[in-house]
Amino acid sequence: MTHFVLVHGICHGAWCWYRVIAHLKSAGHLVTPLDLGASGINSKQLNQLSSYSDYVQPLMEFMADLPEEEKVILAGHSFGGIAISLAMEKFPSKIAAAVYVTGFMPNLESTPATAILEFFKSVLAEPLLDLQLSHDNGPEKPPTTCFLGPNYAVAKVYQNSPKEDLELAQTVLRQGKWFIPDLSKDSLLTKENFGSVHRVYVVCNEDLIIKEELQKWYIEHNPTQDVKVIAGADHMPMFSKPQELCQALQEIAQKYE
Repeated sequence: MTHFVLVHGICHGAWCWYRVIAHLKSAGHLVTPLDLGASGINSKQLNQLSSYSDYVQPLMEFMADLPEEEKVILAGHSFGGIAISLAMEKFPSKIAAAVYVTGFMPNLESTPATAILEFFKSVLAEPLLDLQLSHDNGPEKPPTTCFLGPNYAVAKVYQNSPKEDLELAQTVLRQGKWFIPDLSKDSLLTKENFGSVHRVYVVCNEDLIIKEELQKWYIEHNPTQDVKVIAGADHMPMFSKPQELCQALQEIAQKYE
């Protein structure tokens, strides 16, 4: 039995993994999906998060409470890739492998914020439709918060996903925050800790926001031990290709546990 710990992306919550949870549990695995701060059904509001540490506190507390002898497969989707990277830095001995599911994957040559800023280059160059980005630090500074409007979600995020999952999302999505100043610090990740954990990247080749070329840029700048490609997956492979994502996760567990 493998213990999978699933970390959602911005604006989402533990709920977005429901199809993956069902598949993995039916295969006999233990699965823990987490709500980060002010996400999903977490009780905090966004204005109560004073730092990125507040946002990832639920993940850090969970990892701290794991028995020392237990190792998990940590999977981070999209913005969740930053969260699992900081967990790798703090708890490397408790992680058998870290999986970036079309996720922001930082490297040791630059700050974690760089992975997000590369994403902004692509997103801000295209029509934003009803994607809501605030610029609380000034119009020339990177966005500070984000919310997925229904038109943007249909066109860019869930375009290959079942309509019922899109409808679910539109009832439970919450505004998210990028925390760029916090993630711009040079000392957040080290080769000894973050760099010691096995990493696997799951490429979703029809992702229209973290596009395949950007996913490959992450891999090029921080080569992983393995790469899995899910053909036909949009930004939400847990909806558009849940069985294929589960198969990839189980193959990773078999290889690295």
